[in-house]
Amino acid sequence: MADPKQGGIIKKGHEEGLKFAVSILKEHGLPLGLLPLADVVEVGFVKTTGYVWILQAKKVEHTFKLIKKQVSYDAEITGYVEKKRIKKLKGVKAKELMLWPPVNDITVEDPPTGKIQFKSLAGITKVFPVEAFAAGQ
Repeated sequence: MADPKQGGIIKKGHEEGLKFAVSILKEHGLPLGLLPLADVVEVGFVKTTGYVWILQAKKVEHTFKLIKKQVSYDAEITGYVEKKRIKKLKGVKAKELMLWPPVNDITVEDPPTGKIQFKSLAGITKVFPVEAFAAGQ
């Protein structure tokens, strides 16, 4: 199987990586605070396929205050970005009661309703206000 990272643009280091990750989110109409990253090692993006990968020094847990939702980001996060959507997402889990089901699909509703939808492999779908994921939340 071909390497999904082939032909990708790669940015190394926290500053460059974070800027690049935010620019990818912005370009695809996704909330800029969706991936609260810490200690970014590398961010890569393959424009032709939409494949994106993010490597961090360690796993990060973040609570989105507006919706009181705890989310865990693995040291490696991968997925495919398209307009208003990230699919086949790996490395992101949202706390649901006592469980941490993996989030594998994120879609910003289009036409815009101000809502963003998260789906897990477990069949759980949650809808939240987009502003909960604005930069700095």
